[in-house]
Amino acid sequence: MTITVQQLLNLKGDNNIYSVTPDMLVYDAIKRMDEVKVGALIVIENDRLVGIISERDYTRKVVLRDKSSKTTQVREIMTERVLCVTPDQTIDECLVIMSQNHIRHLPVIKNNRPVGVLSVMDVVQSIISEKELIIEQLENYISGVS
Repeated sequence: MTITVQQLLNLKGDNNIYSVTPDMLVYDAIKRMDEVKVGALIVIENDRLVGIISERDYTRKVVLRDKSSKTTQVREIMTERVLCVTPDQTIDECLVIMSQNHIRHLPVIKNNRPVGVLSVMDVVQSIISEKELIIEQLENYISGVS
């Protein structure tokens, strides 16, 4: 039983796509992350995904380079090469993409538009839940409970 990205998005129930524009100040993007309690925001320009900005981008490209978040635009520090998945891909595929590329957030794209964002915690929790269900089913099978 493999869970798809769409099934996980449905289970999450949070269909909000939190985003910023490339010309916003980094300070405002970080403030937005705090307000919505996420670690990354997708960057949208003209209805297209053009990047992603994460807490990691902020610490490495602003704090460590002694820039000011109040004068630096998102476009200056965002990650432009964004890896994405589609709703029909599996959670296992997401985990492989995330681990091989050392990323924590994965936008979900359908018809060239973002429809969600998965965090590594979403994916890991989903895999753990799936394994717990399999274990429970095996225990019931072994003990003869139907």
